[in-house]
Amino acid sequence: MNKAQLVEAIADKVGGRQNAAEAVDAVLDAIVRAVVAGDRVSVTGFGSFEKVDRPARYARNPQTGERVRVKKTSVPRFRAGQGFKDLVAGTKKLPRGGEVAVKKAPKGSLTGGVTAKKAVAKKAAAKKAAAKKTTAKKAAAKKTTAKKAPAKKTTAKKVTAKKTTAKKAAAKKATAKKAPAKKTTTRKTTAKRTARR
Repeated sequence: MNKAQLVEAIADKVGGRQNAAEAVDAVLDAIVRAVVAGDRVSVTGFGSFEKVDRPARYARNPQTGERVRVKKTSVPRFRAGQGFKDLVAGTKKLPRGGEVAVKKAPKGSLTGGVTAKKAVAKKAAAKKAAAKKTTAKKAAAKKTTAKKAPAKKTTAKKVTAKKTTAKKAAAKKATAKKAPAKKTTTRKTTAKRTARR
């Protein structure tokens, strides 16, 4: 089955050949872009597509038998899901006609069209807004408690600063009083000495 035959096979289910062609193109484009970006595309019951890095190695040319160096490269890989493997192996029977052959994804894991995406985006935005509000409230509460605590510290600092300045002033006054007393005693002693002579 090629791409055109695939489009024909799903045309009746999707609502016309044009819609089927667009759907196939959109799915394939999304898978290719995701794998090229290094993401893994996993479809429940069908399989997964991923990018695999192959290291540089030596290989043999089958025609000449010559040893050839192969550069490092990246290749796409598809791994079939268990449901797909079971259907191909024959351990499970393929459903008739219009039923889905592969297991459906869990409810809520897929988003529908544009409206579903918008609803999901609105929910995510509401969650973000609620998270921002709660973090803002927590931050405001922290700020108020932080403002109260340093205020006490600053008053304590001011009191200790006033005490230290008062002590320094008292010490200066004491030294100032002592200094003139020494001068007077020196004057008296010099006066006594001069009187003795």
